[in-house]
Amino acid sequence: MTLQPGMDHDIHAFSAQPWRPERAWRSGRKLAVYLLLHVEHTEIVPPADTHRDPRFRGAFFSGTPDWTAYTLRDYGNRIGAWRILDVLDRLKLPASVAVNLMAAQRHPELVAACRDRGFEPVAHGVSASRMPTSRMTEAEERAAIIEVRDGLAAIWPGATGWLGQDHGATAHTTRLLAEAGFAYGLDWANDEEPYHHASGLVAMPPPGEWDDVQTLVLRRVPVPRWPGLVRDAVERLVAEERGGRVLGIGIHPWVMGAPHRIRYLAESLAWLAARDDIEVTTAGALAADALGVAPPTSSRDRGASPDRFLVLRPFRSPRDS
Repeated sequence: MTLQPGMDHDIHAFSAQPWRPERAWRSGRKLAVYLLLHVEHTEIVPPADTHRDPRFRGAFFSGTPDWTAYTLRDYGNRIGAWRILDVLDRLKLPASVAVNLMAAQRHPELVAACRDRGFEPVAHGVSASRMPTSRMTEAEERAAIIEVRDGLAAIWPGATGWLGQDHGATAHTTRLLAEAGFAYGLDWANDEEPYHHASGLVAMPPPGEWDDVQTLVLRRVPVPRWPGLVRDAVERLVAEERGGRVLGIGIHPWVMGAPHRIRYLAESLAWLAARDDIEVTTAGALAADALGVAPPTSSRDRGASPDRFLVLRPFRSPRDS
């Protein structure tokens, strides 16, 4: 068998960074940062035909109902989210909010608090206990996407982006999202710049290593190291010659909203807010830049120019050096 160069799928083409046109933010900053706040509801007893990420079972029990996992996430909506909102208020920082449909329906006070701050909604599936997988038929996945799109639009309009629960997806997801009218997705961790899938959907770099669950819960990195990880990433990306980079920071209220962790989140965000060589914005604004359209307006606009968009600088191949 002869292997052909490139990807083993047709979702998007392969593109190594040194061989593509150089990108730059018109603001002159090399790096843009977005904060991704999760507002999630998880079901005590999910439907029998749904799939749940097994990594997030309770520490002492793996059956159903899993009261430990359920109440820990409920803590995030009752307590942790409000601590985090206080930090964002103090620093006057915007946020993208990954909100699932059940959370939007069951926690109107939290949704209103985020909406009134001018934050951006990001569609995040039905429930934290329903992960998209290839066990779903294409028709089932399409119906789930439309259910979330329409249900969230009735509660908090304006979602142009999608985040799969636990980054779950199928071979059809990017096409189905584009067909449903979404502009970007946050599930492909293979780049530091936005790019386009074959469907036209913009792939926005997700938080990945800078997601609190991935780093602090699953990998068990000590929480005092968190601010240093953020600083190291930002300083490296700013120091490199290439611009047009994106860094997402994933924030779960049941993790970073805890009293022993909130100080480290506040420290890292204060450090970001104090820098004038990066831009802290929303994922939706960055996706709009990548599409060459004006970014969505916000009730808490920090003065960003409405005609700012992602532009291409003349590309010079390393072979020409």
